[in-house]
Amino acid sequence: MHQEIFDLSGRVAVVTGASKGLGKAIAHALAAGGADVALYARNKEELEAVKASVESLGRRAEASCVDVLDKQAIDENVKATVRAFGHIDILVNNAGVNVRKPVLEFTSEEWDLVLNTNLKGYLLMAQAVVPDMLSRGYGKVINMASILGTVGLPSQVAYASSKGGVMQMTKVMALEWAKRGIQVNAIGPTYFETPLVAQLRNDPERYGFIVDRTPMGRWGQPEELAGLVIFLASRASDFITGQTIFIDGGWTIW
Repeated sequence: MHQEIFDLSGRVAVVTGASKGLGKAIAHALAAGGADVALYARNKEELEAVKASVESLGRRAEASCVDVLDKQAIDENVKATVRAFGHIDILVNNAGVNVRKPVLEFTSEEWDLVLNTNLKGYLLMAQAVVPDMLSRGYGKVINMASILGTVGLPSQVAYASSKGGVMQMTKVMALEWAKRGIQVNAIGPTYFETPLVAQLRNDPERYGFIVDRTPMGRWGQPEELAGLVIFLASRASDFITGQTIFIDGGWTIW
């Protein structure tokens, strides 16, 4: 197989939630694969740090403060990205939030925050970005799902519901755009060692449960997303659409 089918040179990617954690790792992976990257998140200082690290890989990067629930800001920044880069080839919907509480303690405000951010945010970004892809007959949309889209765990009612929704959203988007050159797939990670889950990593009981439940016996490392991200963003995945690929150390084998 020729390495060129994984080459992202000349491609432009938009990554939401790009200021930290898996979003940062995804941005680095795309840049390492040859893509220029537009970084969207809410924290300007952290975004600028990621921008500098992407540029250190020899790729162009732009940082934009965007709340994925602000449709006007999304539309304005996507238009600015197209003006700056000329086009958008890859959209990675990654921005998300979690609130861990038992079902009976969950407030409606917390439910709305998680479902709106993790689902509506993906919809608004796709509505802003995909028309440009459709006009050129080419595009890759990657939605970040989770093992919790198919696995149930206590205190994850809103997050699990949202990620199950992401998996279904991915199928519908894939069906609507399949004949127009757009592939839409989802990545379903397990627990990865990022600052966002420091509380879990510092809880011996919960950390041990995750390790014991994972056949490979460990958490994921952010850089281990790179291969799958590049694959789904490149021509190597041109005949794959509507799928959720789990990267979970074997968790969903059970």
